[in-house]
Amino acid sequence: MIKMNVVIEAINLTKYYGNFPAVRGVTFSVNEGEVFGFLGPNGAGKTTTIRMLTGVLKPTSGQVRVLGYDMTREPEKLKARQRMGIVPEMANPYIDLTAMQNLKLMGELYGLPKWEIEKRSIELLKLFELYEKRNIKVRGFSKGMRQRLVLAMAMIADPELYFLDEPTSGLDVISARIIKDIIRDEKKAGKTIFLTTHNMNDANELCERIGIIRKGKLVAIDTPEGLKRLTKEHLSVEVSLKPMMFDPSVLSSALRVERLGDKVKIYTNDPDKTVKEIVEYAKERKLKIVSIRTLSPSLEDVFVEIIGGKND
Repeated sequence: MIKMNVVIEAINLTKYYGNFPAVRGVTFSVNEGEVFGFLGPNGAGKTTTIRMLTGVLKPTSGQVRVLGYDMTREPEKLKARQRMGIVPEMANPYIDLTAMQNLKLMGELYGLPKWEIEKRSIELLKLFELYEKRNIKVRGFSKGMRQRLVLAMAMIADPELYFLDEPTSGLDVISARIIKDIIRDEKKAGKTIFLTTHNMNDANELCERIGIIRKGKLVAIDTPEGLKRLTKEHLSVEVSLKPMMFDPSVLSSALRVERLGDKVKIYTNDPDKTVKEIVEYAKERKLKIVSIRTLSPSLEDVFVEIIGGKND
């Protein structure tokens, strides 16, 4: 059995703001080369946890070690941060500098030699499809371009570990795809990535394991498929007909029916029977089946069920 190197280790991590427990007894570890998702509703304690893991906040109690360093000790956390790439949720590049100037500044802050800063800056600008805009001030960049630049800045020193807080939030499809592809490439290169996101599709596609936090407590941790097995949600069949005429009362196998745009989603315990009933229904009414597929419970279904649909 191959022994995995632990890159992040949190033990009974707790943070109080006055009498309010923002994070309560959180314990988990992240292995080298793993993409670990950290999910939770707004106010659940995600950002506070990240700030403790990266040494920005000192825990009220508990232990946190990152890359072998105790993040509660000043000399050690500085050494750890030199080996990290951090993208906070509200991170922004300097808007009065060009893309190239932003990258060079970040390289200088990491103490890289000038030749390496130049080389890495050009590589990253090309990788993030920003090279043609390298000498334009960031003030004129779109949100997607700025977010790509922020991630490039985090990558300038070729770190071993990334903390990415909502890296694709609110982005256009192209920018989000570029960032996700680069996350996959960094994982292939052996990098460790700690990712928070509200996008369940991103979490499902990118993460090997996911922890879910609610009201400051870690309430579940497993692979995406392992989490899906926890849900009580039923299987479903999604169908699109042309014309979109559908009477759910004709399906004896349907538990619940939802209309989703030009499709209908039928929850069922017997997807085989449901599909046969849909085919017969379409045949009798001379409707064309545009698409039909059987779906397992989604990560979003699991998330909503685990957190109870709210964080009060």
